[in-house]
Amino acid sequence: MFYGGDKMIEFPAATAVHRRLPKEAFYKHLPLTKILKEKFVSDVDRIVVENSFTKENLNLASDAEIKEIMLLSISLKKQEFDGKVIETIAKQNPHKLVFLLSFEDQQQLAVYHNKLYRTLWMAHDEIELKLQGYSLDEIWDSFIEQIALYEERAEETADLSMEDRLAIQDQILKLEKQIDKTENAMWKEQQPKKKFELHTRLREYQKKLEDLKHGKS
Repeated sequence: MFYGGDKMIEFPAATAVHRRLPKEAFYKHLPLTKILKEKFVSDVDRIVVENSFTKENLNLASDAEIKEIMLLSISLKKQEFDGKVIETIAKQNPHKLVFLLSFEDQQQLAVYHNKLYRTLWMAHDEIELKLQGYSLDEIWDSFIEQIALYEERAEETADLSMEDRLAIQDQILKLEKQIDKTENAMWKEQQPKKKFELHTRLREYQKKLEDLKHGKS
């Protein structure tokens, strides 16, 4: 177990590692571009392997394709960091990784699953991550759900697969950005014809968004 401010993220003692990784040795083994290496140095302060989850140390009965999941805590020098640094760490590591990112009194959970997903930044005492499942595969899916779908915007997703839920979530986020962009363009547009075209497009986006949120195809 380890502490984040007043809140405790609690895992079985047998999973504890708490091993600091020398930052320089860590990034030297990653295929980073010069720019990413500079961002690694400027953005990352400290990397610690907090926990290692295996079938053995969790006393799991079920076998799984995944053999180990590791929780890495990364202290950042600034809150607005380049997510590609975290993506590169995740892609190049043979284990499945969950990240606990910290900046001053704020924390954020992140996981890479085809793309990088992050929760909102929140106070230490609001961070929560639970072990759920009877195999490492199930536990990994649970971690993805807790982080990537932390603020799930769609309804009626209980019967859908994790991949479908993530796909819908990504579509919703994309549509929300398109709606914001179209609204801004519409209010700035002076020509009535173009303004009407933007308004029509906006209504289409809004209908698609509502259909996605309420489980309509």
